[in-house]
Amino acid sequence: MTDRLRIAMAQLNQTMGDLAGNADAMLACRQKAREQQADLVVYPELQLIGYPPEDLVLKPALAARAEIELRRLAEATADGGPAMLVGTVIANQGLLFNCVALLDGGEIVAIRQKRELPNYGTFDEKRLFAPGPLPDPVMFRGVRLGLPVCEDIWFPFVTGHLAEKGAEILITVNGSPYEVAKDDFRIKGVCARRVEETGLPILYLNRVGGQDELVFDGASFVLNADGDIAHMLPDWEEALVVTDWVRDETDGKWFCKPGEVHALDEHPADIYHAMVVGLRDYVNRNRFPGVVLGLSGGIDSALSAAVAVDALGAERVWCVMMPSRFTSQDSLDDAAECARLLGCRLDTVPIAPAVEAFDDMLAQVFEGRAADLTEENIQSRIRGVTLMALSNKFGHMLLTTGNKSEMSVGYATIYGDMAGGYSVLKDAYKTTVFDLSRWRNAARPGLALGPDGPVMPERVITKPPTAELREDQKDSDSLPPYEVLDPILYGLVEQEKSVDQLVAMGFERETVTRIERLLYVAEYKRRQSPPGVKLGGRNFGRDRRYPITNAFRTGH
Repeated sequence: MTDRLRIAMAQLNQTMGDLAGNADAMLACRQKAREQQADLVVYPELQLIGYPPEDLVLKPALAARAEIELRRLAEATADGGPAMLVGTVIANQGLLFNCVALLDGGEIVAIRQKRELPNYGTFDEKRLFAPGPLPDPVMFRGVRLGLPVCEDIWFPFVTGHLAEKGAEILITVNGSPYEVAKDDFRIKGVCARRVEETGLPILYLNRVGGQDELVFDGASFVLNADGDIAHMLPDWEEALVVTDWVRDETDGKWFCKPGEVHALDEHPADIYHAMVVGLRDYVNRNRFPGVVLGLSGGIDSALSAAVAVDALGAERVWCVMMPSRFTSQDSLDDAAECARLLGCRLDTVPIAPAVEAFDDMLAQVFEGRAADLTEENIQSRIRGVTLMALSNKFGHMLLTTGNKSEMSVGYATIYGDMAGGYSVLKDAYKTTVFDLSRWRNAARPGLALGPDGPVMPERVITKPPTAELREDQKDSDSLPPYEVLDPILYGLVEQEKSVDQLVAMGFERETVTRIERLLYVAEYKRRQSPPGVKLGGRNFGRDRRYPITNAFRTGH
């Protein structure tokens, strides 16, 4: 009877749809694990094809190619080295299954299908996959392994069945996206419960990297049957860790020997790293040479520029100041100082000539009407056209800089400051933007390519926010203070609270009713906004799907 196992945890990134490239990366990882005398290498969920595949997985050609690559991986195990546990998709009798395949001795020796298919928030797996049966354990070198896939461990049914059927170790492969405080919930709220219920240790493997608006934080771990953490892999970074498993001589149960336990990011470092990783993978995988963004001297664009430099390096970030007659000298100076601190390029393109041209062009049809929001939006759209022109001419992706507070209430100009290809602040409320800016000025993230020390002048953080589209404009002219607005928005968006519930919490009814109305009428704008990094549980995108035409109000 086997009494020792060496299981390698391959916490990897992946490229959606690059099956050959993903397979090559797995083989390279396996070679490193072989040098460490591993018996088995475990890879994340759907590592072969990418996760989440969305409707791409419905193309028959993808499943066919996945089968070819899986067999290539299986053949590689004929060399007597470590076996591999590979996440892939398999088509069978017209159905698609999210699976793990155990490859050993040159063969596909076992396949287990995911049973619990998440169909909430960012997940649409019931649209794509058929549920598998309750899976039995797999015998591997004398050890009965339970192989629940991701959502299978969030409920007690699959793990309970595996325990009843004699599983000795639970190995779960995951594609679990980052959310604030989720790593702690994975351990204490999910896996610790499964350990307590089954009496079995769990090896939990998650992927890292960005896929469009989702970011995966890794933070894989091993929980022994007594609830102790034997290993904790780093968050955000790829890692290959070989874990040593031993069968206890007294009771015959398996446990993992203690290893390195990495400290995970505290708040708000976790949010900042999510932004960096999401932007880096989005820009690099879509083969942009860099990003261009408008640097206004305000806090949103300053933080966006800092994230971009930390993600891509200063040489790939191009900032553009586009002053109008309403732009203050403080804003000009602050934008210049931001660019200097970050070490990135800054160009100035005044928009006054274009504004005058539009004034002249529209003078006749606007005759008799006073200047209003229309003229403000024209300025924003001129800036959007300018930045898109630079993007088209030089190939840099336009990075938008709006935050979630603004997008919630429609305080953004469609085809203006909303123009662009990606937004790192899309799921960050304004108060979070302030927190992140203060934090980044005092700390350099571990993954950062940017400089040590402050990345923006302190005045950028302390001065009243303003769009500078008219004389003496302040955000507070048309919005409640952000320390009031953001909790209301959090209640309406993240918690789906009603107006009455928020009033009971102490907010003014008139204010809450107005904010709810603004939230709903801005849905059409959000549908046309670029993707951005998901940070919380209800981002505008995959998490929250509201009708554009909608007469329902809780404040009536």
